[in-house]
Amino acid sequence: MPRSATRLNAPDELIVEVQPGSTTMALVYPADHDAVGAVLILAHGAGAGQNSPWMIRFAQALSALGVDTVTFNFLYTEQRRRFPDRRPLLDACYRAVIESVRQHLDVATRSLFIGGKSMGGRIATHLAAEDRDLPVDGLVLLGYPLHPPGRPADRRDAHLPAVGRPMIVVQGGRDAFGTPLELMPVLDTMTPRPTLHVVEGGDHSFKATKDAARQTALFDNAHRAIVEWIRAHGSTSSP
Repeated sequence: MPRSATRLNAPDELIVEVQPGSTTMALVYPADHDAVGAVLILAHGAGAGQNSPWMIRFAQALSALGVDTVTFNFLYTEQRRRFPDRRPLLDACYRAVIESVRQHLDVATRSLFIGGKSMGGRIATHLAAEDRDLPVDGLVLLGYPLHPPGRPADRRDAHLPAVGRPMIVVQGGRDAFGTPLELMPVLDTMTPRPTLHVVEGGDHSFKATKDAARQTALFDNAHRAIVEWIRAHGSTSSP
């Protein structure tokens, strides 16, 4: 796997074939120290790809805390198209990334988590719900899009009880796509019951305040919560 030399501490690059003639780029952020012994694949949301500052910030923070973190672009983003692909192609892209990561990262064959920001996390839940043999230990959802803003009746939760794996949901307290209060009755129907980490006052991207120090603390708390949850639920964890 070649290492990009464009900047100091750049992530590793991994080319993933999604279908004949169509590839996407995944970026591997190796665990910095005190490695947890798990890989987390994070998919981006509908509006911005893996090179957005938000995705880079999360990937760098989680890898700095010991989790090997992988991001990637869905094909529509890689091909610089504006609108997301239909779900079958989004699913196929994510599945191809999972397979490639397991082939190239030894630790991923021992403990692997999937998830993502908004739409990316939703696609991860569909994969897990539809494939009981998918080799993942759990899911990490960053701002789950329970419904479109202003349309609370258009729910995206019917498949969630079928996920059947540990899950952590990081949700902004005032997320227009679904508040923690809206999510709680859904999470109560799931086994095992997911962990809910609330970013107090946060929006869909966890933005909560103009106070830079307080905002940084909110992000840091979310990062630590995710890593400690992965540490507790990974296949390499002590019984």
